[in-house]
Amino acid sequence: MATQGRRPARRTTGGPALQGKQQGKTQGRGAQPKGKRAPAKAKVVFDAPRDAPEEPRVFRLATVPGTTPGKWIDAWKQRMPHVRLELVPVEAGVEAGDRHGILADVDAALLRLPLADDSLHIITLYDEVPVVVAAADSHLLSVDELSIADLAGEVVIVPSDDVLGPIDLPGTTPAAFAPLPTAEAIVTAASGVGIVIVPMSLARLHHRKDAGHRPLLDGPTSTVALVWPRERTTPDVETFVGIVRGRTSNSSR
Repeated sequence: MATQGRRPARRTTGGPALQGKQQGKTQGRGAQPKGKRAPAKAKVVFDAPRDAPEEPRVFRLATVPGTTPGKWIDAWKQRMPHVRLELVPVEAGVEAGDRHGILADVDAALLRLPLADDSLHIITLYDEVPVVVAAADSHLLSVDELSIADLAGEVVIVPSDDVLGPIDLPGTTPAAFAPLPTAEAIVTAASGVGIVIVPMSLARLHHRKDAGHRPLLDGPTSTVALVWPRERTTPDVETFVGIVRGRTSNSSR
């Protein structure tokens, strides 16, 4: 007769041998030897904070008349899309005056040499070819190239914002009127009054249908350089230096 209030004992089938196998399987699945702990698994954090995006900023580049940084600007836009590049044109005549004033409110500048100042970083970029600008019907334009000897007998108009400096031109006559800014000097030369000698970039900048220009083989060149204050060498400046030197984004400094 079954005792009331007690559950009947559960029967284990298979005997001691089967029980041993079941215990072995259990140990093989998850049991670890005593004295050793299972390595902790790295937790997956789904809400981990991402790197904060860079704050929008502006890289300001001053440029003197005639300089053409277009290819460098395109490279900047591709490499630094989060940093807007702003061109700051320098008025004609200012570049030969207050260089530090030009650099006061910009990150860097494209200026013409000579420029000697230990407080500035100066990287020479390229030399500009000097040209003679004359009226479209001038005999000087009948040849492809000119030399200083070819200018004998000509009236030379020296711009008030001249960037080439004094040139020894034997046999020529200085203009009898006051110096004019480059743009006005070229207009005057186009009328047949005289000639103007400027870097090719300025002749192209002030191109006119009634005037033309020819390279002056033995004339002085104008060197364009990238300039910035040594104390303001920022990562953005270093990036622009790399661009003008032709380094790719994967190049090491």
